[in-house]
Amino acid sequence: MPQSGYVMVTGGARGIGAAICRKLAADGYAVAVNYATSASLAEAIVAEIRAGGGRAHSIRADVGDPAQIAGLFLEGERALGALGALVNNAGVTGAHARVDAQTATDLARLFAVNVVGTMLCCGEAVRRMSTLHGGPGGAIVNLGSVAGRTGGMQGIAPYAATKGAIETFTKGLANEVAREGIRVNAVAPGLIATDMATDTMRENAKGGIPFGRLGEPAEIAEAVAWLISGAASYVTGSILTVSGGR
Repeated sequence: MPQSGYVMVTGGARGIGAAICRKLAADGYAVAVNYATSASLAEAIVAEIRAGGGRAHSIRADVGDPAQIAGLFLEGERALGALGALVNNAGVTGAHARVDAQTATDLARLFAVNVVGTMLCCGEAVRRMSTLHGGPGGAIVNLGSVAGRTGGMQGIAPYAATKGAIETFTKGLANEVAREGIRVNAVAPGLIATDMATDTMRENAKGGIPFGRLGEPAEIAEAVAWLISGAASYVTGSILTVSGGR
């Protein structure tokens, strides 16, 4: 577990984020379930965790809006105490279109959520957890994607670019704060069975993934939980691929 404090999970109301919240709560962590629009889903997860004897709190904030990020962490502190770890899971796929059909507005939103939002959340976490700032240390896990290395399927090259940026940023940040008590790693999922997986993606999985199936959100949650835990105490700057061999 982190040295102290709760875990902030951005985009924690659905899919992979929800599975991460459930897994971390089962492991004994207090969890802040961040969401942008899915209030009822976030509240349901919080209620489920509390019913099981755990501590959880839902917080509405759009990480694609820089003005909302500081408040997200302040609310987490108010409800659950000091921050012990951050999971940057919030993300969008953007417009499914060739690059010659993308718009500046769509691209700006995509990068605001996936890249800038992740970086700003990391900044908030470092200011709270780094021993340089008087903190106790902690862990950060960013969610990348194998698309960041493969370029992704047709129509999501910009999304793939954001995930490539996350992998590079993860390694750079890990080097910056390694001697300040913070470990920074990433999980790179392959195709996962969430509402972000289109019918085409699911069909392609049959022949394009060595395992012949999509991954499950719980399988990604297990990887995230390990990277946060003390079992990964000598792991930083690493990208853990969970993709069924893809």
